[in-house]
Amino acid sequence: MCGPVVRRGHDEWVQISARGDYAVRAALSLARAYPALMSAQAIAQDQEMPRKFLEAVLADLRRAGVVRAQRGAEGGYTLSQPPRDVTIGQILRAVDGPLAGVRGLRPEETQYAGAAENLPNLWVAVRAAVREVVDEVNLAELLSGRMPAHVRKLTTRPDAWQPR
Repeated sequence: MCGPVVRRGHDEWVQISARGDYAVRAALSLARAYPALMSAQAIAQDQEMPRKFLEAVLADLRRAGVVRAQRGAEGGYTLSQPPRDVTIGQILRAVDGPLAGVRGLRPEETQYAGAAENLPNLWVAVRAAVREVVDEVNLAELLSGRMPAHVRKLTTRPDAWQPR
């Protein structure tokens, strides 16, 4: 994932990569089964995703300490911590790196001259807004649909579900 990407023109959007999407979906399957183990095949079937791609995602999650793997006939994957202790932001960072990037730089590393001199402030604000959602929603909340009030409120805005 390039992190949230602010595009110029008619579309301004945060981009979640396929890898990030698959990682969150896999983690939700593991959260529902927690603390039991699930095979990669079971997760792939549960989420209707290609197993080979999922295995690469699970390897990233394992390296980041989000999931742990157990080998053997009774093996599989499980979350390393209870679902309430794993945020969506942790998962996205595990597979895609920092949440926001501007031309390969962190927002605070950008510098502009002239009319664009204040642009780094906007890029930092974009990152902060994304963090305010993904770092404050955990797997248990997402699984139950009981996300924090400030996140639920965002989904009730009149234009929240409208593309623009």
